[in-house]
Amino acid sequence: MSTTLTNKNVIFVAGLGGIGLDTSKELVKRDLKNLVILDRIDNPAAIAELKAINPKVTVTFYPYDVTVPIAETTKLLKTIFAKLKTIDILINGAGILDDHQIERTIAVNYTGLVNTTTAILDFWDKRKGGPGGIICNIGSVTGFNAIYQVPVYSGTKAAVVNFTSSLAKLAPITGVTAYTVNPGITRTTLVHKFNSWLDVEPQVAEKLLAHPTQPSF
Repeated sequence: MSTTLTNKNVIFVAGLGGIGLDTSKELVKRDLKNLVILDRIDNPAAIAELKAINPKVTVTFYPYDVTVPIAETTKLLKTIFAKLKTIDILINGAGILDDHQIERTIAVNYTGLVNTTTAILDFWDKRKGGPGGIICNIGSVTGFNAIYQVPVYSGTKAAVVNFTSSLAKLAPITGVTAYTVNPGITRTTLVHKFNSWLDVEPQVAEKLLAHPTQPSF
């Protein structure tokens, strides 16, 4: 399967904030045909900026919360597939970093990613006559090397790495290729203020940012 982005239709979950928005800016420069952004909160200014970067790319927005039941995700995807006929790439980028919110962290960072992936397989799985596709899951280096002060967050990212590895091995069966992108410590609002598990380290954000960081792009 070709991995060139020219004239491709891409769905980007959480493509309007932090790493997501900067990645969206880079994507539209690559001459996509359609960039479909699914995010919890609309950001008309960001959408307008993306359209201005490359007017040839059609950028659309749909409100989406990754914690909704999988049936709602499937319903939304039906709408998108009916409009565009095909989607080539799914990027799962939703994530939170707050170990006070244990259930929500797991729901957003892992369960939502699994559900969104499962839903799109209904359209892509070659066993059902689908064309296949490419999934890119945004993980983290914590999937390999945990930040021990945020074990819940780190655990979800390890789960993403292993889930994606399994998807990749299933590609001969499903026709769907899968990858993870695992950023290091990145200067976004996500890491400037967050809570450690059981408050084991009240100044975890400050200590984390004392290490070498990278811009989101």
